[in-house]
Amino acid sequence: MTDSPPVIRNDEAGQYQLVLDDGMVAGFTEFVHDGPGRLIFPHTEIDPAFGGRGYGTALVSAAMADVAARGETVIPVCPFVVKYLKEHEVPGLKIEWKDRYVTIADEASTAGKNTAEKNPSDEGVGS
Repeated sequence: MTDSPPVIRNDEAGQYQLVLDDGMVAGFTEFVHDGPGRLIFPHTEIDPAFGGRGYGTALVSAAMADVAARGETVIPVCPFVVKYLKEHEVPGLKIEWKDRYVTIADEASTAGKNTAEKNPSDEGVGS
């Protein structure tokens, strides 16, 4: 993974955004408030022009670290976020797993290579 652009939390947009030097948003992971201190993460997207650079992983890593630092709880719904959290420990992060979404992420990860379905490990997931 190369050095990635900074990740900012944009509460107004409900997103953590990967922002380039020129201000362009190269990718985002959405969040929805589900009560005080609880965030649902339903979708992550990296602009296809920036795929293959590890930006998806860098984005979700920074977002989860920030959520942990704020003492908030993550409810992962996005397959990319689910997969990231299953493979990486984030110190201090509180996670509320929803079995349905873990199953969906697992199925997407093991989908045959001849399908058009995106794998949650794809950097451009959701695009």
